[in-house]
Amino acid sequence: MAINKNHEFEELDGVKCAIVEKNVSHNRVDFLKPLLETNGYTVVVVASPPPKAAPAAPAAEGTEAPPPPAPETFTIGVTDVMFNATNAIFGRLLKTASGRIVTLAYWKQKERFPHDQIPYYENL
Repeated sequence: MAINKNHEFEELDGVKCAIVEKNVSHNRVDFLKPLLETNGYTVVVVASPPPKAAPAAPAAEGTEAPPPPAPETFTIGVTDVMFNATNAIFGRLLKTASGRIVTLAYWKQKERFPHDQIPYYENL
């Protein structure tokens, strides 16, 4: 049972894991998996179950439209159940392959490189 919403864990492929993110795209997996592995975590990625859909309205006679395919999403977890993404980012515990500290904007993929080397007050 999770302490709160920010610290979830569950069993992925038979391994107890701390959940990093749920329902993420393949591109997000390609970004997070190497980043977490660089920091020494064992990453487990599994396909997320398809969302539960409401029953469709009955179609007109003779025409049955196939349901649209569910988007392929994944759940990312690490085997270290003490891992918490929020604490790791704001505690400055994660680093990129080049040794720079991971910022929140970098984690959310809003910037290509973390800008942590120059404190904000030196840019004034």
